[in-house]
Amino acid sequence: MLTNVKNKTWILLLSLTFLFVLSACNTSTSNEEASPKDEQKTIQIGYQKFGTLNFLKAQETLEKELEPHGFTVKWTEFPGGPQLLEALNVGSLDFGHTGEAPPIFAQSADAPLIYYANEPSNPRGEAIIVPKDSSINSVEDLKGKKIALNKGSNVHYLLVKALEKYGVQYEDIETVFLPPADARAAFEKGAVDAWVIWDPFLAEAERKTGARILVDGTDLVNNREFFLASEQFAKDHSDVLDIIYKEIEKAEQWVNENQLEAAEFLAPQIGMDKETLEVVLKRRAYGIEKITNEVVSDQQQIANQFYDLKLIPKEIATKDAVLKSEK
Repeated sequence: MLTNVKNKTWILLLSLTFLFVLSACNTSTSNEEASPKDEQKTIQIGYQKFGTLNFLKAQETLEKELEPHGFTVKWTEFPGGPQLLEALNVGSLDFGHTGEAPPIFAQSADAPLIYYANEPSNPRGEAIIVPKDSSINSVEDLKGKKIALNKGSNVHYLLVKALEKYGVQYEDIETVFLPPADARAAFEKGAVDAWVIWDPFLAEAERKTGARILVDGTDLVNNREFFLASEQFAKDHSDVLDIIYKEIEKAEQWVNENQLEAAEFLAPQIGMDKETLEVVLKRRAYGIEKITNEVVSDQQQIANQFYDLKLIPKEIATKDAVLKSEK
């Protein structure tokens, strides 16, 4: 009898020990599953009316590539680069694209941005335009006129360089700062005399209103498109940025090789007709590139000129907005 009691006691102790070990294992597994490493993360990407990111968003290939890395993608559209970089400045975005000038203005406002990559020069993708029946026939004729543009955008620099080349003082024209949709309305109503604008809005204005180009960016500006990231995101998630780079590279190649199909594909996505987009895709350049010293130097020239014109409040060093590993 005593032996049976001892045996039962021993069996009970073994059972309790097994349950304790099993419970400990389950707790450990549960804690591992709740580890921050495995939590779902979101990359917030800002995009504009037109660009390679539009194709990336529509094709949904980036989401598939980032899913194994625990990332989802949140897309937000902006009317222009300045608005997009303001969102990046306040922490609402991790990645986005703009023209040449917005990063200059943003960096002068201490935005924590990083130049990550750029597309080749596309000087024909922006221009100063006037209504088809306007009496303005040259940049010199803009003296004393009202000119609409998105403040701090890439076309801001085009305006500066065009006025400089044709001997018109910046102070001799009246700038009217409007985002593209509002500027288009003012342009059509005759509330402004000229409009400095980029594609696809440029191509649409040409096709739909008969607008005339006074001068485009040829021999004046590079008009590069930049891909930028918040400084913290770039430092913490270089692997994610590498994936984005490769997906942009694939999208660029597909668009370049299939321009008519690309125009038809994107038209309903952005609410523009395919004929307009065909014009845009035909005259743009292709091929994403990592930031080089030459590009940083070109950006510094823009920054210097904007400071001389008192368009930005302080001098900046564009090289400070490039990760050391990318110099």
